[in-house]
Amino acid sequence: MVYELYYWPTIQGRGEFIRLALEEGGAKYRDVAREAGRGAGVAAMMRLMNGRDVETPSFAPPFLKAGKILIGQTANILQFLGPRLRLAPKREAARLWAHELQLTIADFMVEVHDTHHPVASGLYYEDQKKEARRRAADFLRYRVPKYLGYFEKVLSQGGSQKPYMLGAKLTYVDLSIFQIIAGLGYAFPRAALKAARDYRRLFALHSRIQSRPRIAAYLASPRRIAFNNDGIFRHYPELDAPRR
Repeated sequence: MVYELYYWPTIQGRGEFIRLALEEGGAKYRDVAREAGRGAGVAAMMRLMNGRDVETPSFAPPFLKAGKILIGQTANILQFLGPRLRLAPKREAARLWAHELQLTIADFMVEVHDTHHPVASGLYYEDQKKEARRRAADFLRYRVPKYLGYFEKVLSQGGSQKPYMLGAKLTYVDLSIFQIIAGLGYAFPRAALKAARDYRRLFALHSRIQSRPRIAAYLASPRRIAFNNDGIFRHYPELDAPRR
């Protein structure tokens, strides 16, 4: 199986959660919109998304093509890939728990996005800077502790014998937590320093994931798109732990 990932070619965004799983799982895949030539590029992604002959058209990227199956929504794609890449538990109850955690991560990503686009996605950041400062201040003061506190509690259950979110084995949820911590470090470096002291287990998990051979090789490769201010995690210094 050669998976085909369709996502915007210049940003990490939600597609990065899927790239991390494919990389850690050692899967063969194409990042189609980043390729050139016939049947590739953003045009190929848009044709597939808008094609009338597609039985299950996706609302927006990312979506994954696996043979004849087309799957949209990040958490849904990871739920599909998890068992196939040995990144999900075998028990049904545990798989549902992993999916629940991933859906919570998806909720968190919406709140991250809204720190720089609190009014409307169609407006430029510069058109909503005042509102963004208020939203970011609330996000860092209340929402980051709420989410990271929850994930820290989940990771802490079971004590030191539980190195990963669901127990002894790595899952796609751990890779997603890695991406959250990495993204917060880029977007809010000052706030992330404080968070590293408050949520030591999560940041230790980030370090362990970062040093895994396949992830380390991916991060050092051109396949890993650098964080930038077109993605979900954006660095605007005035939003990083702003004074109230």
